[in-house]
Amino acid sequence: MENSHFQVAKEELNFYGPDGTSLQNILAILIGPKANPETTGKLASLGISRLVDMSIDELKKFEGIGEVSARRIVSSFGLANYIRKFKKENNYIVRSPEDAAKYFEDLSLKNQEHFEAIYLNTKNVIISRKMIFKGSLNASIAHPREVFKEGLRLNSASVIVCHNHPSGDPSPSKEDIEVTKRLSEAGKMIGIELLDHIIIGQGKHVSLKQKGYV
Repeated sequence: MENSHFQVAKEELNFYGPDGTSLQNILAILIGPKANPETTGKLASLGISRLVDMSIDELKKFEGIGEVSARRIVSSFGLANYIRKFKKENNYIVRSPEDAAKYFEDLSLKNQEHFEAIYLNTKNVIISRKMIFKGSLNASIAHPREVFKEGLRLNSASVIVCHNHPSGDPSPSKEDIEVTKRLSEAGKMIGIELLDHIIIGQGKHVSLKQKGYV
């Protein structure tokens, strides 16, 4: 028999649709009949920025969440991310650092550094987005090979890289500048121009091209 929390969550979804359903009740639906308001309340209070980075093992520590429901939650955020990326990549043109920063604004929600790249055609239309790595930026990990091999495969004309600063301050570090210069030089040799390196903070960004490092 379904518990009352799960039943109420389903009724809210049926009546209001996904846009009108609370995060707590969406989580209850994903967890299933074993969902309880204490667990869904705790998870909802963490906010989307924390939930999207939670692993299956982390979710399983909460009462009422087993392997199946944990995978369902992780998969739902993964699917939402793919849909968001697909919509953004549909003829999205980058004309300025502001356009690039807006495209990458979802990185401001991440609690861990993400280094990503977007690949553009000759008209500056995005044709693909790729996660390069997660973790603190350093020159050995952000190797030009990892950035440009996708660009070569796609025959892209240019690339823009971006990473976030979870601290909220987008000011570039020495490492950020070093990586940018290496990628810029590599791009010139390969024939895929590095248009910019954007650093995303909380509500603000920095363009290393505008800073003169590209």
